[in-house]
Amino acid sequence: MPVSDSTRSYKLDRTVVLVGLMGAGKSTVGRRLAEAIGTGFIDSDDEIEAAAGMSIPEIFDTFGEQYFRDGENRVISRLLDGAPAVLATGGGAFMAEANRAAIAAHGVSVWINADLETLWERVQGKPGRPLLQRDDAQQVLADLVAKRYPVYALADITVDSHHGQPHEKVVKSIIAALLENGVLTQNEGQS
Repeated sequence: MPVSDSTRSYKLDRTVVLVGLMGAGKSTVGRRLAEAIGTGFIDSDDEIEAAAGMSIPEIFDTFGEQYFRDGENRVISRLLDGAPAVLATGGGAFMAEANRAAIAAHGVSVWINADLETLWERVQGKPGRPLLQRDDAQQVLADLVAKRYPVYALADITVDSHHGQPHEKVVKSIIAALLENGVLTQNEGQS
């Protein structure tokens, strides 16, 4: 059964900001969510790369993580000022108090919660993950889970994503939560 139902239309009243660790599925789920509810999709990492004129690994290598985080904060703030959309953020974005405050003021945060085993399976050996370009990458990921999950738990909505679970199920869970929280309204189509 497809995620979207052509007899329904949705209205989003603020930006849905997907948060979670790398490998949680923010970009994949975000694209599918945006399509299902008929709104735009934005990936903050893509926007950061466009603004900087270089890839995220290049930004980390050339200028360091703090420079990247400062640029990330500016980009997220700018994106939240735009029309409501689905916004996938990088894993560290929600850690910044300024970003959490901006998201709370202009959007709704949705934590896509995945366990360590699922995350590791999805990210191991894949390029473009500067924090995991180390010999002890799995331990680094475990440390990020321990450090970041208590902060991600501050999100307005939490949905689970597990190994083998179809992304469509995660999308349906997010839609149900957005409807329940009044962020998304649904209009039945005419037959």
